[in-house]
Amino acid sequence: MNILNENDLHEFVNRLSHQHFHKPFVDVIKFNNRLRTTGGRYLPAKRTIELNPKYVLECDEEEVIGIIKHELCHYHLHIEGKGYKHGDKDFKNLLKETGSPRHCSRLPSSERIPKYIYRCEKCDHLYKRIRRVDLNKYRCGKCRGKLVMESG
Repeated sequence: MNILNENDLHEFVNRLSHQHFHKPFVDVIKFNNRLRTTGGRYLPAKRTIELNPKYVLECDEEEVIGIIKHELCHYHLHIEGKGYKHGDKDFKNLLKETGSPRHCSRLPSSERIPKYIYRCEKCDHLYKRIRRVDLNKYRCGKCRGKLVMESG
């Protein structure tokens, strides 16, 4: 999928809008490199959709289309004066009607790899952690045994 320039992106979003919502997308869509924890967002005050370009580069086309459809749900409901926020019934219903996802998946590049592995001396249960654990403060959650560091 080659929609990395904003003219192609606008055409692609307009096509999806006609296909799934039977309405045009006439406002602004752009990439925002500063988005970190989400695939996209809709800014009602500016009537602008912002997309995380990392999702276009790292994820498959289906994931990107899902993100765009989700943001188009916010957009069209806002324009119609209906409930466009995540908790609103109108929004949830439109997500179902259009087959849009409620959330996007994590970026493959943001998956965090555990640095520390702890083992319980009593029951041998393993705990994988990204951050260090104070071994004097914490015990095994299963048997209350003492934890020892395996690697880290």
